[in-house]
Amino acid sequence: MSTQPARIAAPTAGLDTEDESDALVEERRARARTPLARLDSIVTACSALAFLVACAGLQVAFPSERDPSIWLLAFLVLAYAVASKVEFEVGIGSAIPTQLVFVPMLFLLPPAMVPLSVAVGLLLGSAADYLRGREHPERALVIVASSWHAVGAALVIALAGEPEPAWSVWPVLLAAVFAQFVFDFAGSVTRAWFAFRISPTAHVRLMAWVYRVDLALTPVALLTALVASDEPLALLVVLPLLALLAFLAQERRRRIDHALELGHAYRGTAFLLGDVIEADDEYTGNHSRDVVELTLTVVDRLGVSARQRRLAELTALLHDVGKIRIPAEIISKPGALTDEERAVINTHTIEGERMLDRVGGLLGEVGRLVRSCHERWDGGGYPDGLAGEAIPIVARIVCCCDAYNAMTTDRPYRAALPASDALAEVERNSGTQFDPRVVTALAEAVQG
Repeated sequence: MSTQPARIAAPTAGLDTEDESDALVEERRARARTPLARLDSIVTACSALAFLVACAGLQVAFPSERDPSIWLLAFLVLAYAVASKVEFEVGIGSAIPTQLVFVPMLFLLPPAMVPLSVAVGLLLGSAADYLRGREHPERALVIVASSWHAVGAALVIALAGEPEPAWSVWPVLLAAVFAQFVFDFAGSVTRAWFAFRISPTAHVRLMAWVYRVDLALTPVALLTALVASDEPLALLVVLPLLALLAFLAQERRRRIDHALELGHAYRGTAFLLGDVIEADDEYTGNHSRDVVELTLTVVDRLGVSARQRRLAELTALLHDVGKIRIPAEIISKPGALTDEERAVINTHTIEGERMLDRVGGLLGEVGRLVRSCHERWDGGGYPDGLAGEAIPIVARIVCCCDAYNAMTTDRPYRAALPASDALAEVERNSGTQFDPRVVTALAEAVQG
């Protein structure tokens, strides 16, 4: 199952959870219809050109005694194209079960012909997407650049003297598959790093899963090559397996589509609630939206996961949703609150949790974070007296951004503080009210 670097997106974080992987899938889908970014285009064009040079070098360096019929060549290329349409979307890329056809190619075609056959097969498999506008035609360049894995495996087979398919050649095949992985990883990680500045570690977990599947399919593919060496039509036996894999891939796509649709629904509900907050109290609504912007800036500086970033956005937006249940005369009181009034207003985090818990799902999780947005690093906050790392990181971030924004905006009982004074106040409370790491990130965000 080869990776499809042609469809790499630029992830905002690692692949720690299934939700993050789904978010990256959505980014990748959106990119498919757009042309390559300038740097990506340059890197990809260079990689594709180098691939073609490598193919020419193989032709010159390793003339072959194999002489397959044009029908066998055409069948293998078409089979590769069909296999490439069975796509398992996984985070920053996708996986395709082309190993079932690739291994027979290595043993039935001249090794130097295999990389070009792979590239043509991938292009044929994507032709309909280009014609229908599902992918931008410029991305055909990436298809060519993503064929580097075939160069490594073909090189090993050529150096081994073009062995015939047999169980005894498994050491050679294992070396070819290893070279396939090395060339594939090197090509995709190079593009990702230079074009998107994605760390190689972001690829490791994805590639490990894909390569394990490749290894699992390799024995089946070798068995197919064994039979096809005497009877080429035996290659047809892979079609039922491809049909089964296509069904599983479609089921996975439906699950991802459902998860993304549900995520958009939760997000829409959250912003609707944000509008309700603003309609109930304009200051609270505007304040919440300002806290969202600042929170996302701090989140990006802290480098939290994609899922935590989404939770932080929604928590910042809804951290004051419970104030809808607080009497307006307390919320808008121009003077200091009495102890009784303070006790009432302090219940807004619990009320917010209750409201969001009724929605359930993602917003139920946001509700639990909203509950903790007024906890203190030293344990002196409310409603649960949590301290330090026991407070969720998202709640710690929102708490700090909320306090800073509140100090820099006009309130019914006082005028706004200058940004420098507000930041100094936050820094004075670092280690007591606020997480010191969050304070540092906030200061960097505010000071640019």
